[in-house]
Amino acid sequence: MNERLATGFAKDIDAMTLARAQRGDMAAFEEIYRCYGRACFQLALRLTGQRQPAEDLVHEAFLKMMDTIASYRGEAPFGAWFKRLTANLSIDWLRRQRHLADTGAEAMFEQTAAIEPDPAGLVDADSLLAQLPPRARAIVVLHELEGYTHAELAALFGQSESYSKSILARALKRLHVLAASAASRSQVAS
Repeated sequence: MNERLATGFAKDIDAMTLARAQRGDMAAFEEIYRCYGRACFQLALRLTGQRQPAEDLVHEAFLKMMDTIASYRGEAPFGAWFKRLTANLSIDWLRRQRHLADTGAEAMFEQTAAIEPDPAGLVDADSLLAQLPPRARAIVVLHELEGYTHAELAALFGQSESYSKSILARALKRLHVLAASAASRSQVAS
């Protein structure tokens, strides 16, 4: 992949840096942090919806990576391995916060706050995602933005594939309604 075009977890770490990190070289860990720190934070922020926990999860993800990098076998690109580690830690955090308590799929979408359009009439994706319940937001982010399959989501959430498909369909429908509502409010305000 062209290094200038690669972003986020798609960036490559060269084999020498990886080997040095597996031997515990702190300078190699620093290079890995420079490469993946921002992507790690953005994923954690999208999943948690909160800045402070996302920052804490970045620290936790890098500490766990440092502890487990020796077990990385290279079966998947390092960025994909690290993305999964970050996502798993973020989902675990949400579970600890009881944000992902088992609730019926119907109840998940009953009430969400209205989005206020910004003065320029624009609504950004993060403000739309913030309107979703945590489990729905996590499924949308992981499936639509991070490329997780429904089988992977089923394993991650301990549910069936049809469950993640259902939550995704309802969440996307809800996002379309929220976006249309915000767009119409901004047109009226203009």
